[in-house]
Amino acid sequence: MTPIEFSRRVFLAGISAIAGSAVLTACGGPAATSSSDAGTPVDGGNITFLIQGYDTGWVSSKTSISSYEGNLWGQITDKLVYVDDKGQLSPWVAESWEELNGAKDFVLHLKDGVTFSDGTPLDAAAVVANLNAWAKGAPDRGVSKVGLFPSSNFVSAEAADARTVKVSFSSPALGFIATLAYHGCILLSPKTLALPVDAQADLAQEIGSGPFVLKSWKQGDSYVLEKRKDYNWGPAALGHTGPARLDTITYKVIKDTSVRTSTVASGQAEVAFNVEPQEIDSLKAQGFTVGTPKYLGFVDGFQVNTQAFPTNDPSVRQAIQHGIDREEIRKTVYTEDWDAATTFIQGNVPEAGDYSSAFAFDADKAKKLLDDAGWKPGPDGFRVKDGKVLEFPLTPNPYVPSTKAEDELIAQQLERIGIKVNLKVVDVAGYAAIQASRPPLFQTSRSFVDVGTVAGVLTSQNNGENWFNLGTSDQKLNDLSTAIASASDRESREKVAGDLQQYVLEQGYFIPLNQLVQRLYLISPAVKGVQYNGLAYANFYTAWVAK
Repeated sequence: MTPIEFSRRVFLAGISAIAGSAVLTACGGPAATSSSDAGTPVDGGNITFLIQGYDTGWVSSKTSISSYEGNLWGQITDKLVYVDDKGQLSPWVAESWEELNGAKDFVLHLKDGVTFSDGTPLDAAAVVANLNAWAKGAPDRGVSKVGLFPSSNFVSAEAADARTVKVSFSSPALGFIATLAYHGCILLSPKTLALPVDAQADLAQEIGSGPFVLKSWKQGDSYVLEKRKDYNWGPAALGHTGPARLDTITYKVIKDTSVRTSTVASGQAEVAFNVEPQEIDSLKAQGFTVGTPKYLGFVDGFQVNTQAFPTNDPSVRQAIQHGIDREEIRKTVYTEDWDAATTFIQGNVPEAGDYSSAFAFDADKAKKLLDDAGWKPGPDGFRVKDGKVLEFPLTPNPYVPSTKAEDELIAQQLERIGIKVNLKVVDVAGYAAIQASRPPLFQTSRSFVDVGTVAGVLTSQNNGENWFNLGTSDQKLNDLSTAIASASDRESREKVAGDLQQYVLEQGYFIPLNQLVQRLYLISPAVKGVQYNGLAYANFYTAWVAK
C-alpha cells in the first residue's frame, strides 16, 4: 500500500449517511417504488414473473448480465455497493471504504457474518477472488473479464484480514467504487468462479449470497427461487432488514409480449417484463402498476461505424442526426414516461450535459448537408453519389421495447431527406451476430454506474470496445478518453466529460434518440414494495403480497 494522502476520502457506513435515501425514487414516476406501499408489509406469498427468455445463458461474465438474466441474478446474488437511480452510492456487503493516494488505492471494509448460500463465508478472500475474476477473467477456462471493470490499470487485490480488502491501481481509478455496484460485478462463491465456463453455465452451480436461492429450474421454461431464511445483510438504503418477505419467485418463460400482458391482466401471474409502451396508460387506468425506471448509462441511440458505407462520410452521419424527429418518435411510439435525449448518456448520470443542438431535428439542414456532400436525389427520391444509393440496413434492438416501431418511424423520417433504410428484424439470439458484423448503425442499450467507464468503450485503447471503429486514429478522442479514465479528481473529470460529449456528438459518432427505458415491469395491484436500483432492475427483496 502506498503512503496515505493527508486529504484522503473516507466513506463510512452509518444510518445518518443514508437515512435520506432509505426510500428510493424510481425515474419516470412520482412514487418511491413501482407498486403502492399502502398498508403494512406482511411475510409470505408467492409471485410469478413472466419473462421473454434466458437465451444468453448463465455464465455471468460471458453474458455481461443481459436484461433478462439480470432480473434473476439480482435476486440470488449481492454486490459490494448499492447504487440508486441518481447514481448515489451506499454500503452493502462493503460496509465502508476508503479512497487513498489520489484514487490509486482503496480499502474495503466488509460486513461481518455474510455467507454464501452453501454456508461458506463471504469474506475478504472471497472478495479478492471476485475482484480478480472481474479484472482478469480466466482465459484458460474460457471465462471473460467484466467489460466495464477498470482492468487496464488494475494491479492487485489482497486480503489484509478476514474483513479487509486492499485494492491497488497503477493510475487513478475514480470509478472503481461505483463499478462495484454495476450489475456485472455480482458476488459469486470462489467455488463457482473456479469452474470452467461450461460448468458455470449450470445455474445450480451459481452460488451467490442473495436473499433468494434456486429451488428448481427447467431451462427455457421455469425457474423457481425460494427465500433464504438466514439472509440479513441487504443494503440499508432499501429500508428493510432480515429475510425477504416473499416465499418464492417463479420466473416463467413466455416469449409473446401480448400473452405476458394478458396473463397478468387476468390475474394468472403477478409480474410481466416489457409490456408495449402504448399499453401503459390503459393498464394504469385498470389499477396495474407499470414501472418504467431509467438506468444510469447510454441513451437509446446508435453507435456509428465510421468505416462502413455510408456512415464513413461525416456529412451522412450528421444528416442522419438532424433528419430524425425525436419528438415525433416520443409522441408516436412512447408515452410521457420517456424523455428526450440531450446527449449520448442518460440524464440521471450526474455528468450528463445538454448538447442537443448538435443533433436537433432540422430536415432542411440535413438536406443541405447531403447536397453539399454531393448526394443528389435520384428518380425514386433516394440520394445517389458516384453510382451508389444512399442506403443502409438497420436492426431494431430486441432488448428494448418498441424499437421495431421506433426504427420503422425513423426509416420513414430519413426517407423524407433521401436516405433509404432497410430494416432487418432479429431476436435476442441473433443480435450478437448483427453487432459482430459492424453495421453502419448499431442500436445501443448499455448501462454503467460511473462516467469514467465510458472511456473503455469508445476507442480501442487498452483493449477498449472501439464502438465507432476508429481504433486509435482520432487523437482528440484518444486524449479525451484517456483524460476521463485517468482523472484524479471529480471536478476536472466533469469538465472532460462535457468536452467528450460535445466532441462525440459534433463528429456524428453517436446518434441519440430518447432517454432509455429498457426494462418495463407490469405489476399486479396486489404486489407492493418493489424498488428499483440505478440499473433499472426491480428488487423483490422488499416486495410483499397484500392478503
